Amino acid sequence: MPVIVASDLDRTLIYSAAALALTMPDARAPRLLCVEVHESRPLSYMTETAARLLAELGDEAVFVPTTTRTRQQYQRINLPGPAPTYAICANGGHLLVDGVSDPDWHAQVTARLADQCAPLAEVQEHLLRAADPVWVRKHRVADDLFAYLVVERELLHEDWVKELAVWAENRGWTVSLQGRKIYAVPKPLTKSAAMREVARRTGADLTLAAGDSLLDTDLLLAADQGWRPGHGELADTGFTAPSIRVLADRGVLAGERILREMLGAVRDA
Repeated sequence: MPVIVASDLDRTLIYSAAALALTMPDARAPRLLCVEVHESRPLSYMTETAARLLAELGDEAVFVPTTTRTRQQYQRINLPGPAPTYAICANGGHLLVDGVSDPDWHAQVTARLADQCAPLAEVQEHLLRAADPVWVRKHRVADDLFAYLVVERELLHEDWVKELAVWAENRGWTVSLQGRKIYAVPKPLTKSAAMREVARRTGADLTLAAGDSLLDTDLLLAADQGWRPGHGELADTGFTAPSIRVLADRGVLAGERILREMLGAVRDA
């Protein structure tokens, strides 16, 4: 039976230059592979060792990139190894099959959102009205499913995020602060639901997952075994569960450690 490995990407497997956390002496820093270019500039990296591990993992399991990125943002990434048959984008709003969004899955998701939570337009209007232009750099809507702000973190008041979370909770939405982005996402829009659909289609009886943010919580809890790094929202809150391996590693070396342990779990299955 196949094993599914569903992993978040940003700050879990791939890292921007600002998130690498290369704290060792320069001469001991790992060699890096650029896996994303945007507007002709390198944007995201993994270690060369992590790239090798991911290629091996793709040969031995059903690797499912699982991201809050839109489809367009995801398609900028050039991961090593075989091209994934399945990928989860927009936090579960799109299930890509050979690079194409599955229309039946997307229709199911949008129907569930319409039935269970406040409309996107209401949330977007609130963000536009409540956010301070002093620290907001961009307002964005992702695939007509959720909204996010790009902010200057050093100017952002943490209490504002907490107040937004309370407001969103009462409308069936959740809030996540990741790096310079504040996400407002409908609660029924989950990575775990899409992962379960891939498991159903492939007949997998073992699921592994990794992630670092609040939006990965459901994914980690739904998997048979999960990993989280020593950085990110989940580490900041001390989140754990019996099935989750908590790593002390931070930055790009955490991505390498996650892949090494996931590959070991696949081979032990």
